[in-house]
Amino acid sequence: MATLHIEHPITDLRTWLGAFARFEEARHRAGVRTQRVGQPVDDDGYIYVDLDFDSAEQATAFREFLETRVWSSQDASPGLAGTPKARVLEDVDTAA
Repeated sequence: MATLHIEHPITDLRTWLGAFARFEEARHRAGVRTQRVGQPVDDDGYIYVDLDFDSAEQATAFREFLETRVWSSQDASPGLAGTPKARVLEDVDTAA
């Protein structure tokens, strides 16, 4: 399993959530298994998103979709207040 970890500043949560909801079907088609959205308790102008995929290739492809089709368009990404950081993570076996 791989996780696409995304974090970035936002203008306001309601606007950002509306934009996030519009891409639900795109996430499903891309193979997102689970999603988690979090916000720091001391910063309502920032958001964290973790999207879990079966493979790093799927996560990387979705990151590229976000970079080229969503984040590059202000119309597609209202609520975005800065440049997102996105990394594909793989689980580490801590028992080794």
